[in-house]
Amino acid sequence: MNAVKRALITGISGQDGSYLAELLLAKGYEVHGLVRRASLEDASRQLAKLDALKDQITFHAAALENELSLYKLIAKVQPDECYHMAASSFVSYSFEEESSILTTNFSGTHFLLASLKEAVPHCRFFFAGSSEMFGTVEVAPQTEATPFNPRSIYGISKLASHHLVRNYRTQYGLFACTGILYNHESPRRDFKFVTRKITAQAARIKMGLADRLYLGNLAALRDWGYAPDYVEAIWQILQHDVPDDYVIASGKNHAVAEFVDCAFSHLGLDYRQYVEVDPRFYREAEAVPLRGDASKIHRTLGWQATKPFEAIVAEMVDYDLALLS
Repeated sequence: MNAVKRALITGISGQDGSYLAELLLAKGYEVHGLVRRASLEDASRQLAKLDALKDQITFHAAALENELSLYKLIAKVQPDECYHMAASSFVSYSFEEESSILTTNFSGTHFLLASLKEAVPHCRFFFAGSSEMFGTVEVAPQTEATPFNPRSIYGISKLASHHLVRNYRTQYGLFACTGILYNHESPRRDFKFVTRKITAQAARIKMGLADRLYLGNLAALRDWGYAPDYVEAIWQILQHDVPDDYVIASGKNHAVAEFVDCAFSHLGLDYRQYVEVDPRFYREAEAVPLRGDASKIHRTLGWQATKPFEAIVAEMVDYDLALLS
């Protein structure tokens, strides 16, 4: 094993991947990132979250759907730890896009695990699972023992990958773990997520650049945490003596209306003057909300969420305001 730990991160250009790269570099790791070739060709935009770190990371162009390219990459890098953060997550109902989600998310995980098993079996592997694996639930909060009942292709692909990770752990002895991540936010959240849509538009309204924010169901409940807290949990999972699966969550539900109120109040605005419910975005709230019970990871590894909900929202709003200023 290397004197300096070597880590490979898929999805390194995203919110979680960029925070994880930052964390690992601060801990003295040699960091390698798997990216699509298009990201390297348009690095200023595609790798923007890594601007301050780019010179410290070795990037490799490879596709999760290409088993041979993944095997060659893993054989070349010989990582001590592999963090699989990449996934196709857009909501879609067309056959072609569902097929793409399944191929990227499930086959990509399979190709990574198979390559690690053959080329570097001592490597510790983390898979970023999702609360979407629980889907429609009957109990809240959810623990690692709560039955899975996914209701989207994304959730199904994540769940299939989760079972595959467990299979490689039990059948082949790989140090392979899953973190079941609930919603987690930060200024690096993509604009396609409702939280960033809210903070960015609130900032635009404050600056006089917009006058309306259109949203769906304001009563919908989410378990929102802080992305840097969650990547700390992810790192801790791979440092433990025993490979296992853990729920990573704040354990608290907040309504979309609370998030909106927090964002606008932080700017001295009353959201009721600017927010309208748009039927195009409206979805019925779940009868039982997704809310995670992270007591296992707290008990076993000592991890717990540190940043309060209001502080997360305020940080995102301040960031979006600074972007416009």
